[in-house]
Amino acid sequence: MSDPYSYEEPPVAQDASALMIRAVPRISLQAFCETAQMIEAVQEAAADRRMAKAHVKAFPGGLAGAIDFFESAPTPNVILLETRMAGEQLLAGLDELAGHCDPGTKVVIIGHTNDVWLYRELLRRGISDYVAMPVDAMDVVRVISDLYADETAAPLGRAIAFVSARGGVGSSTIAHNVAWSMSTTFDAATVLADFDLPFGTANLDFNQDPAQGIGDAISQPDRLDDTFLDRILAKCTDKLSLLAAPATLDKPLDLHADDFEKLYEVMRKNVPLAIYDLPHQWSGWMRRALIEVDEIVLVAAPDLACLRNAKNLFDAIRQSRPNDAPPRLVLNQVGLPKRPELDPADFRAALGADPIAVIPFDAELFGSASNGGQMIAEIAPRHEIVSQFDVIAQVTSGRGGVPRRAKKSALIPFLDKLKLSKG
Repeated sequence: MSDPYSYEEPPVAQDASALMIRAVPRISLQAFCETAQMIEAVQEAAADRRMAKAHVKAFPGGLAGAIDFFESAPTPNVILLETRMAGEQLLAGLDELAGHCDPGTKVVIIGHTNDVWLYRELLRRGISDYVAMPVDAMDVVRVISDLYADETAAPLGRAIAFVSARGGVGSSTIAHNVAWSMSTTFDAATVLADFDLPFGTANLDFNQDPAQGIGDAISQPDRLDDTFLDRILAKCTDKLSLLAAPATLDKPLDLHADDFEKLYEVMRKNVPLAIYDLPHQWSGWMRRALIEVDEIVLVAAPDLACLRNAKNLFDAIRQSRPNDAPPRLVLNQVGLPKRPELDPADFRAALGADPIAVIPFDAELFGSASNGGQMIAEIAPRHEIVSQFDVIAQVTSGRGGVPRRAKKSALIPFLDKLKLSKG
């Protein structure tokens, strides 16, 4: 019988290199395909979060269809052509298409022939890229992204969002402690961004009182660059910085999906590891934030309301991020005295996912840390809960798998007590 509390790394819906694909800018792309498989791949690519700004249309007809279409229509930024043609026949067809193309139009060929000579000849004639079948949706996204990638640009940072299944389950506390773990475990520059503008608690948890923060970032997008970002960050340690929420109610905040766009862009380019502490709500900007990040951690308590909300969130996120890994589940506040609780197996059955961490309820430990403006690792570095934060950090950061020693030693003492209390 399997252990209901064990965690094994689930299969990821994409390869690791997909995480490094840059977002495609606002472009128009028209694809002319010869097979239903290619039309489906283009349509799936158009639904990927990295293609959110691109305007994509897919047509049948291949090269001949493209020539007919552009005789009377302007060309888009990118033409993607699937063709079975090869050799001189393909080159002649492309010469005819070139007579209808605007000078700035990029052309990508999806071919059925793996021919080095043809590839070189196509590049010599100005074709942007040639890719041999088979091609899937992420191949399409990667090819289009590479057309606009700056080869001198720094590597993309990694963003992880923490969101709660309902209010009061401790998502922010876990996010803050995981940010601390990432900055210390990996010795990597980490930024914790508190997106709960009116009620955020990150500044309290880290005993900070910054004069500037995330409110300045979204209210002055024209000024926001790496220098401005560095100026508004509050230093918690040498490796951990805080982008604090204003936590004031002096004016109502009607936020829109585009308000954070520049912040996401600047963070990606300048922050190796970014933790987004998201509030418990559902809005256009929240949905955009969850689409934007590389990993999502959903924090839930073991009760029915959390199970229902977690199921709804899992379904919505999977639909919006078809080419990404599903959210990671963390069960928090487990073992609250006298409270009937659901088992992790109930979440597994509903969500199709095991929790990557099960964190016990400990009012004294968490209360002492919160009231003192400290992290759990600062006041109790050897506590079993600290290793759970390390597990979450390692799973979501992409910098290592789950350490089995930490996984088992952290859970067994607590779970033994829990099972005894239930038995």
